[in-house]
Amino acid sequence: MEVTVNKTLDAKGLACPMPIVKTKKEMNTLEPGQVMEIQATDKGSTADIKAWAESTGNQYLGTVEEGDTLKHYLRKASSEEEKTETKHPHVVTLDELFRKLEGDEKITILDVRESAEYAFGHIPGAVHIPLGELEERFEELDKNDEVHVVCRTGSRSDFAAQKLAEKGFNQVRNVVLGMKEWTGPTNKLH
Repeated sequence: MEVTVNKTLDAKGLACPMPIVKTKKEMNTLEPGQVMEIQATDKGSTADIKAWAESTGNQYLGTVEEGDTLKHYLRKASSEEEKTETKHPHVVTLDELFRKLEGDEKITILDVRESAEYAFGHIPGAVHIPLGELEERFEELDKNDEVHVVCRTGSRSDFAAQKLAEKGFNQVRNVVLGMKEWTGPTNKLH
């Protein structure tokens, strides 16, 4: 498959949230209708870029795998297609989440990181659904539960929290700073 691109962004070797941070910056340099190829090695970048494009009106065209490299293709939106990037309005800090866990409050923790990230350390009892699978697996969660969504940095979990809210979950909280700053108890699967 041959795709004509106007700009190529090298985000190989970068972990979340850096591929999406660089993508946002570079998209500003494109004209509407132009296409950018983002080369990344972070497996979570596919779901991140797809969700970000959806939240901003830019068009996610697809991803091609070449060895260890993922090549993501985005088309810059016209001013009519663009939307203001939204953030989920309800957030909790890691300290607030830790206090809820210590107080034995009934909450659901949803971890939307990739399987490898989850295996190397997650909050005990967390439900694991990678962001890229969330659309097909909503029914595994109870809409009446208080759901706290966590990822590595708070970026993927923000997209996931917005998706859950759109599906009728009304007690969704994005856990800000994410697992990279978590100092509470963790379980490991490896």
